Amino acid sequence: MSWLNRLAERRMQAARMKGQLQGLAGEGKPLPDRTGDAFITPGEAVGFRIMAEAGVLPEEIVLKKAAQAQRDKLATLTDPAARKTALAELAQIEMRQAMAEEARRAFLRG
Repeated sequence: MSWLNRLAERRMQAARMKGQLQGLAGEGKPLPDRTGDAFITPGEAVGFRIMAEAGVLPEEIVLKKAAQAQRDKLATLTDPAARKTALAELAQIEMRQAMAEEARRAFLRG
């Protein structure tokens, strides 16, 4: 066991003995399923969790949902002119989504 693990274990044990780990939100409930967090960095996971707990969606998630809605709409269109317009709208949404994702990555890097 590394020194960091031993230190964390001691601090958790001390907090448990003082009763600081009782009455916390979610106590006695199973941990939430966060399998999607396996594909993002720990920093991003914390940021997304904080926003989710505050009831806020990041812009890139809003745009991801909008892009999917636009794809669904596009699948129903048969008129070539309407499809061309819908494709242009989809490209614009996807570009904004990519920009939002890159802005987040740049912020976290720097």
